[in-house]
Amino acid sequence: MTHPAFSDIAACVFDAYGTLFDVHSAVARGGAALGEKAQAVSDVWRQKQLEYTWLRSLMDAHVDFWQVTNDGLDYALAAHGFEDPSIKQQLMDLYLTLDAYPDVAACLGALRDGGQATAILSNGAPRMLGAAVASAGLAELLDQVLSVETVGIYKPDRRVYQLAVDALGTTAERICFVSTNPWDASGAAHFGFRVAWMNRFDKQPDRLPGEIVAEITTLAELPGLLGL
Repeated sequence: MTHPAFSDIAACVFDAYGTLFDVHSAVARGGAALGEKAQAVSDVWRQKQLEYTWLRSLMDAHVDFWQVTNDGLDYALAAHGFEDPSIKQQLMDLYLTLDAYPDVAACLGALRDGGQATAILSNGAPRMLGAAVASAGLAELLDQVLSVETVGIYKPDRRVYQLAVDALGTTAERICFVSTNPWDASGAAHFGFRVAWMNRFDKQPDRLPGEIVAEITTLAELPGLLGL
């Protein structure tokens, strides 16, 4: 049954990292040298990657997401006592081919079959996004792949969300936005998107502006919200 808030949706827009692509799969596939510290390194890497996007936005000191990802990994490895540059290089290379979550392709296919436009709106640099999309075989399932590099600032700045409105030629109210990251879901809702927060990891919602109208735990639930 169609969720009332999604009865007039023209496009579905997805965050990439942590939503479509598993940010921990690089360490899972190439982190054997990290031993028992592998998960801790991966967690700190992700934490610092996000923190640096917010802090650089506040500092007006933008660099692209590849550099932010590199800096976050530098911090995580140093914090856990690893200095071998070959470990870092391997993990950075693997970040270009992160695993897509198992529910991604089927969801995008169902949306496209139902007449919905589909897009990624991501902090990722264009080269990173292109590599990840190609590696996961998702190119034919997406109408747009949008990067914050067009505006030179990271989410949750309003200029990022406006990119989707402009690229898809519709209004914010007719865009269903999906993110696993609660802060991104709140930012998108505050902008005016209809947001389905995909709480894949059983997180607490953030105490931030923006009304999130639906919560799902897997992308398999999304087509049903739109009556597809």
